[in-house]
Parts: sequence; structure tokens; C-alpha cells
Amino acid sequence: MKIVVVGLGYVGLSNAVLLAQHNEVIGVDISQSHIDMINMRKPPFSDNIIREYFNDVSLDLKATSDLDASVVGANYVLICVPTNYNENTNSFDTTSLNSVIKKVIKIEPNACIVIKSTIPVGYVDDIRNQLETKAVIFSPEFLREGSALNDNLFPTRIVVGEKSKRAEVFSELLIQGAVKKDVDVLFTGAKEAESIKLFSNAYLAMRVAFFNELDSYALTKGIDTKQIIKAVSLDPRIGNYYNNPSFGYGGYCLPKDTKQILANFEGIPQNIIKAIVDANLTRMDYLVEQIYKKSPKVIGIYKLGMKSGSDNFRTSSILGIISRIKKNGTKIIIYEPSLEIKNIYDFNIEKDLSIFKQRSDIILTNRYSARLDDVIDKVFTRDIFGSD
Repeated sequence: MKIVVVGLGYVGLSNAVLLAQHNEVIGVDISQSHIDMINMRKPPFSDNIIREYFNDVSLDLKATSDLDASVVGANYVLICVPTNYNENTNSFDTTSLNSVIKKVIKIEPNACIVIKSTIPVGYVDDIRNQLETKAVIFSPEFLREGSALNDNLFPTRIVVGEKSKRAEVFSELLIQGAVKKDVDVLFTGAKEAESIKLFSNAYLAMRVAFFNELDSYALTKGIDTKQIIKAVSLDPRIGNYYNNPSFGYGGYCLPKDTKQILANFEGIPQNIIKAIVDANLTRMDYLVEQIYKKSPKVIGIYKLGMKSGSDNFRTSSILGIISRIKKNGTKIIIYEPSLEIKNIYDFNIEKDLSIFKQRSDIILTNRYSARLDDVIDKVFTRDIFGSD
């Protein structure tokens, strides 16, 4: 098969590497630095499994910025471009997605276009009607940033939003590259596949919000969060996983996907979905109140990443805390050695950890690091279990 993957972020590159084990894969991206690194077999972001596969596995993979030439003769074109949530329209911004689909149909009308970007419910039907094409299908991804390739190698399930031979072939391509072969595969309607993605992430966000509210209760009442969560989680119906308190659910997917599913509920009775969205904002407001009870003059932020081992901080929960502190005018310094710039969000970046510790009256960290052990009395975190 000749497969083109458009967009080489976490989703795109992990799928490209998975498929390039047994197929000719061309990755297309607008970032020349991403392209150069991939062609040199260096991952452009933190993912240890991708690094291992680049070093140890023979991959028929090349990266380019030339979409037009790449899609000629392609059997499948995977689109993995960002669909950020637009607060003004209450919907994902599908502008880039629309543009790529139109180009591919024009250049290679026989290709099957598989959308991996997250989309609103009803998007596939709308784009098919708008462009008078049946080329487009949707297959949601269920990947975690920092371990995206691992999640493709050991998938929890594969969902393809069409019941057809080409959908079956696509699922077989994913299983062909995976380590885990016994995988549940579901072929659904387009709207069902779109809904599966959004409701999955809404549930995960709800679980994060629940344990965060449990933690807020315990913190206010002066009782031990850890003891409560450990006992609650021993119930097998609840489970001892995904239960570590935080500053809020963050990352690229959960915040925007919960807002999108809420928008899709317009005209439909609901209470829980709106509560999930609101709970994250309430959690951040509450934690900022707790921080100011300590009367800090200089607030240190230890790393911006959404979780341990991640170099991505798009919509990280710590950013919500920072924006609230910024409104109060309190001095902030940020320790983020992965950034080459000297300031961000109008705050200075301190790359010397000892100076950062010395200057900070309180140090906020969403996920604790042993590097802060010597100043633990300054640290404010809700990381109870030392996990993500």
C-alpha cells in the first residue's frame, strides 16, 4: 500500500511509524524542522517508543512538505491536522481539514481519505454532501501524548466509521503493524464513530474532575485525600487507575472535546456534560484561592507540561492557574529548561533550578519531581500518587 499521512504531530507520526513497517508511507507537514528531524530519524517531540523504532526498525517512511506530489497514487490518505476548538463558533475549527480533503479529492480521487483529527458529530456526512464525494471516512484515535506509538502498538480497540471493504482493509493495516493482534474492531456509522471519540474523552474528563473535587473536599476539611481515594478505588466497579488529583484536566484533547460534545448537546436535556466543563474551571479557581492563603510574593512554576515526561503544554492545566495569578498581578517565574526562549506569557523563564528555587516563595507543580525534595516545604502540588 501507498499511504500518505498529513500532519506529523503525535497522532500523525505514530500512525506513520506504525504503518511504515509494512507499507510505503509519506508524511506531510508544514514544519520544515519536523520534516528534517523525521528524515534524520529523530522524533520531533518526546516519545521514547518512536525513538526506539527510529533506531531499531526498518521503516519505509519519508517526510515532505509537498502534499500535491505525495498523494498521487495513494491508496489511503490519513489526515491528522489540528482541529482547535473555536470559542466564538462553539465548534472545532476544521478549516485546515477541509482544505486538505478538497486537495486530495482533486489530485487523487480514488484514494480513501481517513480522518484521524477529532471532528464534530455529523462532520463526515456534511463534507460528503458538500463535496459530493464518498471518499471520506472517520477513524478515531485513542492515543496518549508521550506514548502515542505504544498505544498504536497495543490498541484498546479500533473503530472505523464505515461498514465496507475499504474500512476492513484499513483496520487490517493497523493490526498488521501492531504488536497486539487480538484487538476488538468495530465498524460503525460515521456519526457513531464521531460520538465514540467525544464521549470517550468526556468520560475521562469526568473521572479527572470527580477525583479533583474529592481532593478539594478533603483539602478544605483537612482530611487525607490519599486514604479516601485508595479505599474508594478498591471497589472493582471504580478501579484503582486514573485517579490521581491534579490542577485540572488539560492537554490537547480533553478540554476541547468536552466543549464540543457540550455544543453537540444543544437542544438535548443534560446536566453532567456541562458540569464536566464547569468543574475544571471551578477546580482552578479553588486552587488559586489555596495558593494565595500562603501569601506568596513570588510564585514559581515548575514546568509547563501537562504531565510527567511530556514536552507539550498546549492547554495544560497549569496555564489556567497562571492566567488567574496573572490577573492578580503577582510576580511569576517559570522553570522550563526545554524552552529556548527567555520569556513566555510575559513571564521570565529561569533555566537555573537553584536560582529558581531560591527566588520562589512557593513552587507550583502539577506533577511532583524528586528534584524538588530539598525545597518540599515550598512546593504546592495535588500530585498524591506520583503518577499521571
